[in-house]
Amino acid sequence: MKKCVACRYAGHGWNSFRPVVLLAAVLAPWVSVPAQITVPKYRGVQAPEPQRPDLPRPQATTPDGTVVEFPVARVNDQIINNSDYERSLKQLNDDAQQAGAAPADVEQRRKDLLRDMIDQQLLISRGKELDINADSEVIRQIDEIRKRNHFDSMEALEKAVRESGVSYEDFKAKIKNQVIAQQVVRDEVSRKLSLTQKDEQAYYDAHKQELSQPEQVRLSEILIPTPEDANEAQIAQAQAKAAEVEAKLKAGAKFDDLAKQYSGGPNADAGGDLGQFKRGQLGSALLEDPTFALQAGQATAPIRTRQGFIILQVTEHTQEGIPPLKSVEDQVQQAMYEAAMQPALRAYMTDLREKAFIDIAAGYTDTGASAKETKPVFAAAGEPAVKKKVIQKARLKRQRAAYAAAQAQAKADANKPAAAGTTNVASGKKPKKIRREKIRFGQMPQNSLPETPEETVANSQGPGVPSSAEAATADATAAAEQNVAANDEPLVPTGPEPKKTRFADKQAEISQAKAEQKASRLKQRAQMAPPALTADEKVTQDTQTAALGLNGDTASKKKKKRDKNAPKERIQEAAPAPPAPKPEERPIPPRAVRQNGEPEVAPPPSNLPPPVTPQ
Repeated sequence: MKKCVACRYAGHGWNSFRPVVLLAAVLAPWVSVPAQITVPKYRGVQAPEPQRPDLPRPQATTPDGTVVEFPVARVNDQIINNSDYERSLKQLNDDAQQAGAAPADVEQRRKDLLRDMIDQQLLISRGKELDINADSEVIRQIDEIRKRNHFDSMEALEKAVRESGVSYEDFKAKIKNQVIAQQVVRDEVSRKLSLTQKDEQAYYDAHKQELSQPEQVRLSEILIPTPEDANEAQIAQAQAKAAEVEAKLKAGAKFDDLAKQYSGGPNADAGGDLGQFKRGQLGSALLEDPTFALQAGQATAPIRTRQGFIILQVTEHTQEGIPPLKSVEDQVQQAMYEAAMQPALRAYMTDLREKAFIDIAAGYTDTGASAKETKPVFAAAGEPAVKKKVIQKARLKRQRAAYAAAQAQAKADANKPAAAGTTNVASGKKPKKIRREKIRFGQMPQNSLPETPEETVANSQGPGVPSSAEAATADATAAAEQNVAANDEPLVPTGPEPKKTRFADKQAEISQAKAEQKASRLKQRAQMAPPALTADEKVTQDTQTAALGLNGDTASKKKKKRDKNAPKERIQEAAPAPPAPKPEERPIPPRAVRQNGEPEVAPPPSNLPPPVTPQ
């Protein structure tokens, strides 16, 4: 694609709404300021406002109370209140009324309003996760709004916003949310779309009839105005001025510059641009016939109208029929982008919903809800845990009650005549005092559990009389034994019950384990030892490790041991070294020789006889 069209859909008003932009209903009211801060000069008869549906409200806690503010939806840590929903709904109705939208479209947008508000919160939360900074873009957009509404400074814009009944902080927050949402959609969805030139050509071939357009021209004007009651002199003066402008146009002057200099129309600052016109829209054949006969860049002669003399220039001339792809490339790209963007964005929003916590109030419907959404769980603080003493006292009360019931039953049985072979014995004993029992892992307490009423009655009947509870227990035990015998893998161990171990037995087990471990290590070392050398291998090893001989003996010489009984030698007691011999005396040569240089003395010949010493 030659151009990126991801940023063309900002949701500015009803006419620019597309199915791709799911947040237009929420964001559009805060982008266009003139509808809120400017007052038109003329107000006609307005159509009646549509009836606002009765929104469901929760029941008040007091008989005469009324719920004013309540949450409509919870999205993660954000809440959408009923006031936010009603404000967005009112703005939606106002935009639809001003644009004259179809009732079916308005009704569909009302149904999707809560979905769009939830989508906005999800996109804002995602923008925070991506650490998107939108401050500079917010400042730029606010400055564009200021320029578009011709305010001298930001203070004037802020004052106008506050006078319209809207908080300036909310105004900036809405623009910031819109910027963050658009950037998330652009980064996470739009940039992942792949639209090629081949797809563009295929789309153009498949929708040629939809791209067909009638003949139309784009016009610019230079208006030389005349008063409504102008006389002949004024008309002649305006005609002469129009003729002068026409002559300059023929001489090569630019139409835009002449429009800014001479035109008295409302679009003079914009070079006199009037926009696109189809046949029948100019309202008069006097203007339509000359303009539609011209080509792009040509201008008409001055035409006399009620406002004055007007010169029209055709800047663009589009013929009737199917335009070439190059002229409608932007329109084709826009349509392709919408067709590919809507399912991708809807799938992305569904994924965000499934990763978030969303709760909708009763009576409201989210048209974009997913079956895999996770709803938050609201849990209140529970009651404090019951203290251990309170539990023990309650158990003691139950034991006393069971004991009293057993005593009463025993007295009643004692008063009755005893049957043959039975005896009525009232124990009259107090319940056994419960002592602290040491409970081992895997075993249940034996003495700490209180007796059931059946066991108490059975004990009160005396020994030898099995109660119904005992009989039931015996039957259950027998059945369990049968099941254990029948199963291949019983749940309970079949071996003997482990006995208590002593410290001495533990030490013996530890010693035995150490001995076994040591024996295992020795066995491993024996297995890892190399095999014994043969005779040839032994000779070869001795030869290789022998010394190299006298000339190359590398064996380290052993230090001579000193005799311990030998007397010690000290440096102070050692004999003095003989004095060094005196140097040979040479005679000093004469002074003349010393001054002129000492001649070299030749050594005496070696064959001379020795000197004779006088007697």
